[in-house]
Amino acid sequence: MKFTATQIAGILEGDIVGDPNTEVSKLSKIEEGTEGSLTFLANPKYTQYIYSTRASITIVNKDFTAEEELTTTLIKVEDAYKSFSKLLEYYNKVKMNKVGIEQPAFISDSATYGEELYFGAFSYMGENVKIGDYVKVYPNAYIGDNVTIGDNVVIFAGAKIYSESVIGDNCVIHSGAIVGADGFGFAPNEKGEYQKVPQTGNVILEANVDIGAGTTIDRATLGSTVIKRGVKLDNQIQIAHNVEIGENTVIAAQTGIAGSTKIGKNCMIGGQVGIVGHITIGDNVKIQAQSGIGRNVKDGETLQGSPALNYGDYNKSYVYFKNLPKLAKTINQLEKKISDNE
Repeated sequence: MKFTATQIAGILEGDIVGDPNTEVSKLSKIEEGTEGSLTFLANPKYTQYIYSTRASITIVNKDFTAEEELTTTLIKVEDAYKSFSKLLEYYNKVKMNKVGIEQPAFISDSATYGEELYFGAFSYMGENVKIGDYVKVYPNAYIGDNVTIGDNVVIFAGAKIYSESVIGDNCVIHSGAIVGADGFGFAPNEKGEYQKVPQTGNVILEANVDIGAGTTIDRATLGSTVIKRGVKLDNQIQIAHNVEIGENTVIAAQTGIAGSTKIGKNCMIGGQVGIVGHITIGDNVKIQAQSGIGRNVKDGETLQGSPALNYGDYNKSYVYFKNLPKLAKTINQLEKKISDNE
């Protein structure tokens, strides 16, 4: 796909300095720009590269003034970083604007779907599935029986949506993600053998949820596992049965959340965090990477460590942790002196 400076300026409501007919067909970093590429300058540390870049078009802030001759066409905007992000979003929409049903694919006779569906080859749509408008389902995806999917949803290749799951508007589910697999429910019998507890609930993703590649979200034993509006989950996260995650919470990769834990809204959880089951984490909580959470957490707490401590307390304690060998040596010397004096 090719875009001219005029087209890009129109999308961004920017002003052109240079040739309005300049064309670009790819994106680049400013220091790695090549002919036919589009880049941007937002960080003043990279200003030097605008004079040497070979990028055909560069998006800059309106207050930028060139001190040397430029070979790149400029598009001046209020905020170069935000404008470039807006352009990336537009580019993705154009790039992903596929429509139609590829073959071979299976769509149950009882399934219904809205306008401008894209359904990739080797994908499966089960009984009584309901899909909204402008949905993109990429090849090898699986949508089980009685699943409901809203408008403008994107399900990438190889994702699996188990039966009874509910996917809200504008959700994105990346490759290899699994929504609605059985929760880890087993009960020991009199012989010490573990028997499966049927997992009869479902998973609900509210609107504007992003699920990263390889992430798994288990169905509830009873009721629903609920991921609320605006939640963003990174790759390779495990969400167990009956977990609830509040609005606009973000969770980084390799975090595991055990069953029936409730997490509040606007939380930020780092990578490789482990959270036990049946606890409540409040709103606006921040948890540093590799922390272990084994208790209820109040609103607004910031935690680090395993088991996790208040962030400030952890940093103070760490000063002593790293000096323990030296402190132990000092204590031994003092004990010896006391013993000798006695």
